[in-house]
Amino acid sequence: MRETTFLKQNEKKWQDFEMVVRAKKGTVPPDRIAELFIEVTDDLAYARTHYPNSNTTRYLNGLASQVHLAIIKNKKQSKNRFWKFFRFELPSIMAQSQWKLLYSFLAFMVGIFIGVVSTLYDENFLRVILGDGYVDMTIRNIRAGDPLGRLYGGMDEIEMFLGITVNNLKVGVIVFIVGIFFSIGTTWFVWYHGVMVGAFQAFLYQYGLLGDSFQIVYIHGTFELSMLVIEGAAGLTLGNALLFPGTYTRLESLKRGAIRGIKIALGVMPFTILAGFLEGFVTRYTNMPLWASLLIILGSLAIVVYYFIVYPLRLKALGIDQEYLKDDF
Repeated sequence: MRETTFLKQNEKKWQDFEMVVRAKKGTVPPDRIAELFIEVTDDLAYARTHYPNSNTTRYLNGLASQVHLAIIKNKKQSKNRFWKFFRFELPSIMAQSQWKLLYSFLAFMVGIFIGVVSTLYDENFLRVILGDGYVDMTIRNIRAGDPLGRLYGGMDEIEMFLGITVNNLKVGVIVFIVGIFFSIGTTWFVWYHGVMVGAFQAFLYQYGLLGDSFQIVYIHGTFELSMLVIEGAAGLTLGNALLFPGTYTRLESLKRGAIRGIKIALGVMPFTILAGFLEGFVTRYTNMPLWASLLIILGSLAIVVYYFIVYPLRLKALGIDQEYLKDDF
């Protein structure tokens, strides 16, 4: 191939490479820069073979050096990968998942409503949902005068923290994975957990303990139940990608939905662990002052609403979310 032909065929690509190399640090994924480096070095090898003393070869040699330096710089960014994920990537994905989050929330609230109404009008419903053993144990605790204290304080703190956290993480994984069943599996799981919560709250209401329940249970429950709803959004992201592939093939759409769903599911895990910590070490103090309980509950709710709804929508309004969504693929 003549040098002029080689130059014309690749000139536009090399100019694009230069723009990428000069781009602001952190705006181009490291994998993309590495890909460019391979292409440039391939062109450089060809040029050295066929035009060893030409300006084209010298230009490509300089360009390859610039890309190489960019790769070295981006290696430093990998240390900040964890911070970048929680500061930008996860909120960017959540910005694109607000409708799924809403659907998950609605499924949960419908479940709560059904659980409350069914328990109030059918005395056997609670036992069907929560089991005779759990209901009888709670009734015994109520009669003993400290139902919630016995429930949350009857186990070693560390043992309780680990057991509850592992269980909640398992539930979160299941809620996400069953989204593969065209989103129906996730919707059912979120709905059913809503039924259990509604049934339990109605049960405590019948014994005059609803106020105590909110003050104590939601110390950990705010994070725990919020994460369940967000895990539902992760499952719906997976299932809807299979149901509605859009312009992609169904397999490609599923791949993209799975990646984003997995990132949501992974992103909620620290909050699930925090909920387990609160349940194991804090909720057991049922005599905590009202102001302290409200501080934890309202603070937890504020964190969830801001981080998973307000902040993602701010990124979307600024157009920043699209920049980080590119990192998925």
